[in-house]
Amino acid sequence: MNNFVIILVEPKQPGNIGSVCRAMANFGVAELRLVNPVCDHLAEEATRLAVFAAPLLNAAAIYSTLGDAIADCHYTIAATRREGCCRNALQSLPAAAEACAGKSARIGLVFGREQSGLTTEEVVMCSHAAAIETSVDGSLNLAQAVVVFLYELTRQRLGSAVAATEAVPPLQGDYERLFTTMAEVLDRTAYLNRQRPEALMNPLRRIHQRARLNADELDLLCGIWSRLEESVNDWPGKRRGK
Repeated sequence: MNNFVIILVEPKQPGNIGSVCRAMANFGVAELRLVNPVCDHLAEEATRLAVFAAPLLNAAAIYSTLGDAIADCHYTIAATRREGCCRNALQSLPAAAEACAGKSARIGLVFGREQSGLTTEEVVMCSHAAAIETSVDGSLNLAQAVVVFLYELTRQRLGSAVAATEAVPPLQGDYERLFTTMAEVLDRTAYLNRQRPEALMNPLRRIHQRARLNADELDLLCGIWSRLEESVNDWPGKRRGK
């Protein structure tokens, strides 16, 4: 999440700024930009509510215009709940988050004033606009909105990262070597019916395939079953013709 930037336009409550910093720190976002803050962002209330994120608060950059604050961002998402023909197409937050998933570009999340939000001109300056869906016709506190945005973006980003870094699954041949060894051990211990080995082996195959093993896990199982094959003695009461 270090390519995300939080941008607050004309915030007026020091406590909100401090709470935003705390949320940012929890989600791994380290850069805060303030556009014409209408308060002292380093006031005692802001520092107190920032808690462990006070260094992030102290490093906040101040800008005179939103245009300057977003100039080096590749994408910007305006947080707004108002629609209109002159505003950007309003997306749901999950849709906007999905659009940003997997991108390494700098992405600015833009939040407006506590009482009036972003103006139409400010929303239009951003490349995307997204709303938090609620069950009533109202708006969230500034810090709450930032938390929801960061949660959804983190969720999408983690899902994208897992998909992008997912290990290549083992070859079918590797599975076959495991199943062959398992069948030999189970036969030597008289647990396998020689007349219908598939009655046992097919369910075992499904279990292992459903587990979606990675290469290391499969190697571990192969090693265990190979050692069992080397050390196990034939079950004395086994009827070889069975």
